[in-house]
Amino acid sequence: MGQPAKVLQLFKTLHRTRQQVFKNDTRALEAARVKINEEFKKHKNETSSEKIKEMMKLGSDVELLLRTSVIQGIHTNHDTLRSL
Repeated sequence: MGQPAKVLQLFKTLHRTRQQVFKNDTRALEAARVKINEEFKKHKNETSSEKIKEMMKLGSDVELLLRTSVIQGIHTNHDTLRSL
């Protein structure tokens, strides 16, 4: 698989993960969508193979962090959260 295909695959994976992690939080869904799109657009003209690899690693790390470390919760009263 070529580098452009891998970049597109990461883009799609980040959006799928965003949809799973924030599925009941429209504000977080939109903020994450905007951030992902913004970061990819900002670097769309990058030509350095090494820089692209670094950014791909960062994107993969972010995806893993979202998948494994984000917990959604609901305030049940002033000082209590219930996970979703």
